[in-house]
Amino acid sequence: MIEQVAAFKADLLVVIAFGQKVSQEVIALQKYGAVNVHASLLPKYRGAAPIHWAIMNGETETGVSIITLAEKMDAGLILAQDKIPILPDDTVKCVHNKLSALSVPTLMGTIEKIADGSAVYLEQNPSKVTKAPKLHKNIGYINWDNEAGKIVDQIRALWPWPAAETVYVCSKTGKNWRVGIAKARAVDRVRKQGDVTGALDENLNIICGDGALQILELKPAGSRLMDFGSYVNGHQCRAGDLFLSDEKALDGIL
Repeated sequence: MIEQVAAFKADLLVVIAFGQKVSQEVIALQKYGAVNVHASLLPKYRGAAPIHWAIMNGETETGVSIITLAEKMDAGLILAQDKIPILPDDTVKCVHNKLSALSVPTLMGTIEKIADGSAVYLEQNPSKVTKAPKLHKNIGYINWDNEAGKIVDQIRALWPWPAAETVYVCSKTGKNWRVGIAKARAVDRVRKQGDVTGALDENLNIICGDGALQILELKPAGSRLMDFGSYVNGHQCRAGDLFLSDEKALDGIL
């Protein structure tokens, strides 16, 4: 592979969404080394899933960073950054597409500056580093004790994969189905005596640790994406039905 890269006799190596570490031996083959397009405002969200974690943490803006490749992952010198807002209804797919479009002029402008010698290389502030580790399936399990707004951020960050998941339990029949929630909104709700987090209230919203969650769209396991009204009609959902964090939570309930 090193011989193949060397044969190009390139001035600059550009890395975008490359899942392997590039060795210093390969970087040194180019006159100007190598740069990487990273989907966050570094030093925030170093790692494999910066867009997901920015949304999940409720950030209101993100962006792209053009950095040099360094020995430590995403720790290179910053050459350029551009920002975009994260809108309340943005999913990870929406933000990904916006950053993809934004990265083109940012990258091309940076390459021009490298070529004419006007590029400025800035160190990252190590005290402001945050991590964006690779996602795993369990990150999608919804904890209904959380506030509704935080759960909405989780849903937006994880759709379509791995999806924020819950297990619906019908109080009438005891049957249960795993579903992924695709779209929802937080609604205000005054706590009442006897409220159970994860239960449907009188408006068929899910009671959360603070507020309630109104489901708009969901995808039952093995089925198509549908609006919540269709799911309610098909399963005869009613107040008191439960949504649980995962299938293990069913132990001792059914």
